[in-house]
Amino acid sequence: FLYDQTGKRKYLTIDERRAFLEAATTASPEVHTFCATLAYTGARISEALAITPGRIDFVERVVILECLKKRKKGVVRVVPVPDELLELIDQAHKIRGIYSSLKPDEPIWPWCRTTAWKEVKRNMRLSGISGPQACPKGLRHGFAVGAIQADVSLNMVRKWLGHSRISTTAIYADAIGAEERNIARKYWSTF
Repeated sequence: FLYDQTGKRKYLTIDERRAFLEAATTASPEVHTFCATLAYTGARISEALAITPGRIDFVERVVILECLKKRKKGVVRVVPVPDELLELIDQAHKIRGIYSSLKPDEPIWPWCRTTAWKEVKRNMRLSGISGPQACPKGLRHGFAVGAIQADVSLNMVRKWLGHSRISTTAIYADAIGAEERNIARKYWSTF
């Protein structure tokens, strides 16, 4: 799940996510906000493309994502995001206040999935990331592995990713290499 058939990693490391976010600052404001939203929420491309101004809560500082893999409409999950992301989105898309140019139910990014995918891939190339992890799903996987490394509970990661079963989320604890050592280091510190 976290590795392809040849044993290559399918998730972005913390350093790769940082490089991805840094490269996004050189893109257009729309691409920058889209890439940052994927990185900070763990959203799937289709879920991010469905975000409207009405799904960004500036008071609670969360993004509300509709879980599009569920069999019924209207199932949402709420993901806390940093204030910097909210300000970035507001500056680029002007969704708050009297200067708002979007309707509350109008998508922030009016792109098709292909355009969104190409923009993420282009940003991966600009940040020097290559391999199976250099894709939107690699961001989602990296979000989960990074959250676990930061000691976020599996239950919270499950909630943020919208998984029905904790066993699906637990797969992200199977990271190896530097990520596994970081997790183990936290355990070793208890001795």
